[in-house]
Amino acid sequence: QVQLAESGGGSVQTGGSLRLSCAVSGRTFSSAVMGWFRQVPGKEREFVAVIKWSGGNTLYADSVKGRFTISRDNAKNTVYLQMNSLTPEDSAVYYCAASTVWYSDSYYYTRGRYGMDDWGKGTLVTVSS
Repeated sequence: QVQLAESGGGSVQTGGSLRLSCAVSGRTFSSAVMGWFRQVPGKEREFVAVIKWSGGNTLYADSVKGRFTISRDNAKNTVYLQMNSLTPEDSAVYYCAASTVWYSDSYYYTRGRYGMDDWGKGTLVTVSS
């Protein structure tokens, strides 16, 4: 089993930036793919971004493309989500997730949350106008 611990959430104003971190421990070799998802009350958890540990392939939701950057530090077993130009619509609990499988783009866009095997407890991001 993989343990995931998010950090870096907080409150910022519109246009601000935050960097989320996800520390990975346990069976790290099984977490070939790492992702970030987010959820607001009353809505389903939605895909934000995903990255491969090996090779660094990335994929982003259209809503964050050009503003968010997912990256990883293999030596530190940590995945990051740099979030710039934040808007109130980005307010949510952000979850880190791990998977052994890299899915198609359409899968992540429509049902990516079902393909992840392990989840962190989440970190809250609040963007005020």
